[in-house]
Amino acid sequence: MAAPMSPKRLAQGQMSTSTHPILSGTMTPAAPSGVPASFSQYPSGGGKAVNFEDLGVSPNQDVIHNTTPAKLYEYALKYEKGTIITDTGAMAAFSGLKTGRSPKDKRVVEEASTKDDIWWGPVNFPLSDESFVMNRERAIDYLNIQDRIYVVDAYAGWDERYRLKVRIVCSRAYHALFMNNMLIRPTAEELENFGKPDFTIYNAGCFPCNRAVKGMSSSTSVALSFERNEMVILGSQYAGEMKKGILTVMMYLMPKRGLLTLHSSCNEADDGNCTLFFGLSGTGKTTLSADPKRALIGDDEHVWHDDGVFNIEGGCYAKCIGLTKEQEPEIYGAIKFGSVVENVVIDPDTRAIDYDDVSITENTRCAYPLEFIPNAKIPAKASHPNNVILLTCDAFGVLPPVSRLSPEQCMYQFISGYTAKVAGTEDGVTEPTPNFSACFGGPFLVWHPVKYAEMLAEKLRVTGAQAWLINSGWTGGKYGTGSRIKLKYTRKMVDAINNGTLAKGEFNVMPGTGLEIPKVVEGVPTEILSPWKTWSTEAEYKKTLNKLTHMFQLNFAKFSDKASPDLLKAEPKNWD
Repeated sequence: MAAPMSPKRLAQGQMSTSTHPILSGTMTPAAPSGVPASFSQYPSGGGKAVNFEDLGVSPNQDVIHNTTPAKLYEYALKYEKGTIITDTGAMAAFSGLKTGRSPKDKRVVEEASTKDDIWWGPVNFPLSDESFVMNRERAIDYLNIQDRIYVVDAYAGWDERYRLKVRIVCSRAYHALFMNNMLIRPTAEELENFGKPDFTIYNAGCFPCNRAVKGMSSSTSVALSFERNEMVILGSQYAGEMKKGILTVMMYLMPKRGLLTLHSSCNEADDGNCTLFFGLSGTGKTTLSADPKRALIGDDEHVWHDDGVFNIEGGCYAKCIGLTKEQEPEIYGAIKFGSVVENVVIDPDTRAIDYDDVSITENTRCAYPLEFIPNAKIPAKASHPNNVILLTCDAFGVLPPVSRLSPEQCMYQFISGYTAKVAGTEDGVTEPTPNFSACFGGPFLVWHPVKYAEMLAEKLRVTGAQAWLINSGWTGGKYGTGSRIKLKYTRKMVDAINNGTLAKGEFNVMPGTGLEIPKVVEGVPTEILSPWKTWSTEAEYKKTLNKLTHMFQLNFAKFSDKASPDLLKAEPKNWD
């Protein structure tokens, strides 16, 4: 009798890229075998028949169009090796060689109508239209030789005035279910009248791009054309590329209409009090915005317009690493039938997920519809935010736990998008490392960061919303010396912001940074509010603060050519 398959082997199934020639780009893909006769009892498709001339694929295929999650489960289990149903009913899928985004392989077509708008350089690499067309044809050729393809029609944006009609064309049921969860699902009537999409994604990620095409740097290509309103994916099966592709599109299109696209989470109280949260990984954005006392508008992508805020998405894409029912019950409970978990390790007998096993990747994820969260607000729209919270995890231990920001200070901190990482001990490095990501979403920006920041500051001025900076990182010293600020204290600060008591209190101005620090926050020890008072010596504190200030200044120099004099005045100075 054969030995039981290890959890890791079960999660990967037969999808190992080292033994899968198509994924490694070493052979031309053969068309998969046809649908067994026994499977014909399950009709594919649904909704209005797709216009194949618009779609660009062969009508001789089995086109599974706007079908149900249950049918997508059936197709994935039959035709996609490594797919498993977990003990909670979620679909577990494996994304192949790529278990995260490939930002260095992202390209934007340089087109006459848009080239002067785009922030070219560290995020947006130009691609010729000729190269885009070659990739597009390669993707469509690949899709055309499949026995079946999947088509999903859905919306991006909960406000009917601004939403985009999006069409996904892909070769994996896993990808179709993922985007069915992440986008806003139309009603039957809306599908009947869906018409031509505003934007189309051709996902041929199972097949590599041609490295000989000008502009390609690897076997992976994620290319956007704003004139063609299309995105083409080759060489990556990581589903997050589609989600973030739509965010990138909204990051470009909405500001052209005077609307501000934000990489943020959002929640709302019963009385309409609304808060936006910005923060990079590890800052507490998801944890702090998931408040049982407030309705969740969304966890990642929003648009702030003249009447309020709306979520771009119809679902959530949560990290699974270290997930427990006790710490994050809403996310834990959302991993059920209809959800998709990616690259997780599963027990071969019980089919239970091991959320602590990162042997495949640390970037384990789950995609589920927004309504799987008990306190989610549907439709996912809110009034103007009362508060905007910028989150950082400062491992240098010098930023105050909470501070009030002027519009100019908010612009500066927003453009900086600062948090800090602690290097791994395997290379002997123990110093914190700064991590700056413009507008807390650098990889997804299209316009220059100053444009988004100016729009945010104007929103603050017009609506009267108050901006805050919260440090969920260290106090009493840097990482290795000090200690992490307790989550219960950070929650108290957020509560005081949301209920309005913090804004009514008294503040001191911190030397150098100019940040306004509250004298008192209910439920929080007063001594931690002024971070220099928690260090062993004030001199060591000032030395470390000035070191971080210099890092801020070096980073911001990249954006100073577009910055106004008032914005430059908000830059932190040394504390002498």
